[in-house]
Amino acid sequence: MDYMTWYLVMAAAFGLFMAWGIGANDVANAMATSVGARALTIKQAILVAAVFEFAGAFLAGGQVTSTIRKGIIDTSAIIDTPDTLVFGMLSALLAAGIWLAIASRRGWPVSTTHSIVGAIVGFAAVGIGMEAVKWDKVGQIAASWVISPVLSGCIAFGIFMSVQKLILGTDDPIRNARRYVPIYIFMVGFIMALVTLFKGLKHVGLELSMLESYAIAAAVGLVTMGIGIMLIRRLKIDPSADLDLRFTNVEKIFGVLMIFTACGMAFAHGSNDVANAVGPVAAVVSTVTSGAVTQKSALPSWVLLLGAFGIVFGLATYGFKVIRTVGRKITELTPSRGFAAELAAATTVVLASGTGIPISTTHTLVGAVLGVGFARGVGAINLPVVGSIFLSWVVTLPAGGLLAILFFFILKSIFGTP
Repeated sequence: MDYMTWYLVMAAAFGLFMAWGIGANDVANAMATSVGARALTIKQAILVAAVFEFAGAFLAGGQVTSTIRKGIIDTSAIIDTPDTLVFGMLSALLAAGIWLAIASRRGWPVSTTHSIVGAIVGFAAVGIGMEAVKWDKVGQIAASWVISPVLSGCIAFGIFMSVQKLILGTDDPIRNARRYVPIYIFMVGFIMALVTLFKGLKHVGLELSMLESYAIAAAVGLVTMGIGIMLIRRLKIDPSADLDLRFTNVEKIFGVLMIFTACGMAFAHGSNDVANAVGPVAAVVSTVTSGAVTQKSALPSWVLLLGAFGIVFGLATYGFKVIRTVGRKITELTPSRGFAAELAAATTVVLASGTGIPISTTHTLVGAVLGVGFARGVGAINLPVVGSIFLSWVVTLPAGGLLAILFFFILKSIFGTP
């Protein structure tokens, strides 16, 4: 560990670069439905993300971070050579960050989880040995990449069908929207608060009983619903607007709801995907400061802050390209459809974050958008765009792995012993 300061500086720089890539690509996915449905402008989406991505990453990001840090590879083989782990995590961060920058420039909505997991597996396979990779854990994560879009798609399908039955398909959709949309808003606040209290705050030392957690979550849901009701009452309903399109005024009400689901989706994304940037950083910091490879270590608050800041900065500076792809090219989104997709995706992501499985927000959100599209029929989906998105997912995993292998050998040649 002769280059301790260099390792820490590179870990912070590469981690910030990776977090920037997450913001430019994955956060753009998270905000794309709101922008595509025209419920939020790009500037408003960036503001929402700045607050709630940061809160999700800092308050609820610790659980998944532990999975990324020590769950994918067996470090027992490199106990005597901690530099190997440092080189590997640094190369994984740099590899994933570069791939995300390339994908974001081209507007490809790729998976940041794919990128970092593929990079870590690539380094471990050549730097430690194939047996060092915990293939069962990798298999569980890979299975979640299939399960999560299917689950979020089914949830989105169910939510949108409930919207059609309770509101859009009734004789008086405006009256029913005023009646039922506050209940959906309560669901957003309740689900986000409950899962965060159950799983997300352990690393900050907050321990609550189940009853206390339910009570606080219900209170958050009620407060959220109250704010939503006030905003809905301030809306100006113009009956003449419905002459051209029957649900114009109803969609205005759902536009209010989408503000809340966008906040929930941003919080959910921050809680899950900050791990992709700060997990490897935490591994480097732990190894460098202790001088040894440890299976478990405390997550420094500054590391989470680094990831949270990088994510917001990435969205603000470069997220618009991916927003266009996901928000406007897969299927036509309105606030009612975008709400169903966002609530389903946010619920899936936060549940996964609570269980410590780093799923792909990209897969989850695209699955939810597809679920909403299927509720209207296959013809409502732009299949060529969906096909290109699936192809970019396939390319991401080997791209991350190969780049990580390249950077691992470069770093080893520069800093390693002969």
